[in-house]
Amino acid sequence: MPPALLALALSAFAIGTTEFVTNGLLTELAADFDVTVAQAGLVTTAYAVGQACGPVLALLTLRMRSRRLLVLLMLLFTVGNLASALAPGFGPLLAARFLTACTHTAFFGAASVVASRLVPAARQGAAIALVFTGLSLANVLGLPIGTLAGQAWGWRGAFVLVAVLGAGGLLGLLLLLPRSSAESSGGIALRAELAVFADLRLWLALAATAIGFGGLFASFTFVQPMLTEVTGFGTGDVVWLLAVYGAGLVAGNWTAGRAADRALVPTTAALLAALTLALALFSVTVHHRGAAVATLFLLGFCGFGLLTPTQAYVLRVAGRESALVGTANTAAFGAGITLGSLLGAAVIERGGSYPATNLAGAAMTALGLLVFGLSVAAGRRRRTDSPSASGH
Repeated sequence: MPPALLALALSAFAIGTTEFVTNGLLTELAADFDVTVAQAGLVTTAYAVGQACGPVLALLTLRMRSRRLLVLLMLLFTVGNLASALAPGFGPLLAARFLTACTHTAFFGAASVVASRLVPAARQGAAIALVFTGLSLANVLGLPIGTLAGQAWGWRGAFVLVAVLGAGGLLGLLLLLPRSSAESSGGIALRAELAVFADLRLWLALAATAIGFGGLFASFTFVQPMLTEVTGFGTGDVVWLLAVYGAGLVAGNWTAGRAADRALVPTTAALLAALTLALALFSVTVHHRGAAVATLFLLGFCGFGLLTPTQAYVLRVAGRESALVGTANTAAFGAGITLGSLLGAAVIERGGSYPATNLAGAAMTALGLLVFGLSVAAGRRRRTDSPSASGH
């Protein structure tokens, strides 16, 4: 793999750290701003909404060269995290999280395309997986360290740490990303980019990403209070428990990236089915410490294993290396996190238990599997109905 991919993975590590660091600090945020834990979960929702709005930024920067765009996005990301650290109230914090997340979506959309250009076609799944490995490692290292920093220095300290990581990612892009292989984005016609969105298969694929992945966050948004209040772990245990979850992320992303290069559609379908079962299982195992830890690893493996194959699938459906399509799928992840976290909050605020959020998430992911099947079926129908398939 080209060394330039390390710059993208390093930036992804910073982004992944800020995306999920608040999941380990909900009780601290709730106490500081005098809101409920369910309301504190809005910091996750606000970030996810920003991700969903990322395609707007991608459209505005469509003609910008890829290298310049990635550098600009990491600069804005770093500033956004500093703004979060300095937020004077809960509202400004939500606004800073939203604006920071807009750069997240555009970054992964552009980074996926750049990564695919750096390697032969047969290695594209593995290249994209390497970029997302930075996101996965953020949950093994960045998230627990951020949680530990937040517990030691307050939640503001966690955001300062993320800003430092963002500055490191920015420096990595400037030093390691070559101009030659990452410059081909300028001059793209807007009409050609938008034309691919006329395909129903693409919309079904994006919906499957959002709904299937979103089910994970009906549960994971509230993982801290679930593990402390239901499973019985101490607050200090959350750090290593999140590291276990993050280890599942890394293993799932690495495994799925290679499996996607061999069998993209079966890999995606299998992960959606496995995530559905894992969420349903967690509603039971969350009451038992050892089983809860094992299921937590499984959730990370299945959930974040979906990142690479779904991204590769939408690019295949689009039939082109489109940064806008890649951004749209990343936005679909954000939309799914929004829907999932709102679903989990609704279950809790209507009197449901924390374990009940796992069942709600399982139902949501099962629906995502169904929608993915519809996208695949639509593609097969299209090939069958095409003139070449019919012999004309």
